[in-house]
Amino acid sequence: MHARLTPATALLLIIPPLMWAGNAVVGRMVGPLVPPMTLNLLRWLLAFVLLLPLAAGVLRPGSGLWTHWRRFAVLGLLSVGCYNALQYLALHTSTPINVTLVAASMPMWMLLIGRLFFGARISRRQLLGACLSISGVLLVLSRGQLASLLSVRLVPGDLYVLLAAIAWAWYSWMLAQPAKDPAGMRGDWAAFLMAQIVLGLGWSALFAAGEWLLTDVHIAWGWPLAAALLFVALGPALLAYRCWGAGVQRAGPAAAAFFSNLTPLFAAVLSSALLGELPQVYHGAAFALIVGGIVVSSRR
Repeated sequence: MHARLTPATALLLIIPPLMWAGNAVVGRMVGPLVPPMTLNLLRWLLAFVLLLPLAAGVLRPGSGLWTHWRRFAVLGLLSVGCYNALQYLALHTSTPINVTLVAASMPMWMLLIGRLFFGARISRRQLLGACLSISGVLLVLSRGQLASLLSVRLVPGDLYVLLAAIAWAWYSWMLAQPAKDPAGMRGDWAAFLMAQIVLGLGWSALFAAGEWLLTDVHIAWGWPLAAALLFVALGPALLAYRCWGAGVQRAGPAAAAFFSNLTPLFAAVLSSALLGELPQVYHGAAFALIVGGIVVSSRR
């Protein structure tokens, strides 16, 4: 039984969606300065360096990282390699508001992947909540014109973020199997994250190398890019991960799921303040549907 939702726990669960929204906005801002796959690689390289003092033992021979390398290779591919890279790629043709709202289709993918591949049962309440959430996503994809939904043309960014949501759903189901993790890493967030980063960096480097080989890319080094890299490594990568884990342990995943859907709201506020991309009426309606879906599906 999880503890009552205290103000301190609520703060822990508010910090991650704020960081994730900031990640989307900053990713959009630095788009002209660095290509998306390279941005993802640089972000996690810096996170690796920052986390090293807390989890250097993971790199030693015989640690759980190497005995369970297959599991961490898949976890690293889905999270460090795919999820973040696809989000940055999406931001080249879509807005932070759209990216975070489309990513809120997560409940549907969670249910579908859990049922098909992990043997999880789907309740009627969960199905209703998922339908509400996906209605909000469809509202965003149609740009608020439901009558023309059948003829809607998706921008590439919308499709990339859908793929990112599917990758994160699969990743989350793998996380729900703690018995498969090395005993020495259970409860040690720094070691567990470091194990994913180490092998995830291999995937990120592979994708970045393909980007440099197949496209004409450049990096505009300077203080704006350096500040952006420091933020996305410290905030969305390390701080958000730590607060999310602690908040879920205190309040439980059902309550935490509601807070995760604050991300589009924060993205709308930050986009308006920093990018001048004002939210539209359909963004508000979509947000209400998505949050409604989470509330319905998580109620006991």
